[in-house]
Amino acid sequence: MRELAPGLWHWQARHPDWESSEPWDPNVSSYAIDDGERLLLFDPLGVPEEILERAAERETAIVLTAPWHERDSESLVERLSVPVYTARPDSAQFLMDTYGITAEQAGDGSPDVVWLLTEGKGEARVYEAGDRLPGGIETFQGHKPNDLVLWIPSKRAVVSGDTLVDFGQGLEINERWLEMHRVTREQVVEGLRPLLELPVEHVLATHGGPFAREDLERALA
Repeated sequence: MRELAPGLWHWQARHPDWESSEPWDPNVSSYAIDDGERLLLFDPLGVPEEILERAAERETAIVLTAPWHERDSESLVERLSVPVYTARPDSAQFLMDTYGITAEQAGDGSPDVVWLLTEGKGEARVYEAGDRLPGGIETFQGHKPNDLVLWIPSKRAVVSGDTLVDFGQGLEINERWLEMHRVTREQVVEGLRPLLELPVEHVLATHGGPFAREDLERALA
C-alpha cells in the first residue's frame, strides 16, 4: 500500500476470478480516501489492515464503480456494517438484448450484488450517472450506463472501473465491449470530456493505475 497524497491510498491484490484468457492483469487496484471524518473504499479487494483500522474511527462506505466490481464488498459489509454505493446490475432485458440469450438464460438479470439488493445483507445506496455522492463526488457514465467514472474534488482524483483501463498499453478507453453495447469510442470520450475542465491530478484506474492528468488527456484525445 502507498499513500499517493494525504488521505489517498492505493494498493493491489490478485483477483480471485482472473483467468489467463483475460486481457487485464491478475493484480487489480483498489483505493481509499479519508477526509478526516469519512472513509470511502473504492472497488475494494484485499483491504490492508491499516485501512480497516481507520474504518472503525470514520463514517465508512464502499463505493463501486460498477456492480460487477463488488470484489470483497460482501465480506467487508459483514465485518464493518457499512453501506455500499452501487449502480444497478444489468437487467434480464439488457442481457437478452445485448447477448442474444433467452429469457430463461437471463433469469432475473445479472447476479452482481444480489446479496446486497435482493437478499438484504447490507445497506444499498443505488446511484446512477449524474448523481452526487458523499464528499461532493460527481458521477459520469462510462461505456455502459452502470459503469461509472467518478470525480472526487477533495483529492483532485478521477476513479474508473472498466471504462478507463490499463490492459498493458497505458491508460486508454476500454474498447473491448463498445460494439456489443452499441456505443462508439467517440461517444464515450465526449461524455468524459468535461473531466478535462477539472483540476485532475490523479487518475485511479482499478485495472492498472494510478495515473496522472497527462495520461487522461492522452486517453481522451
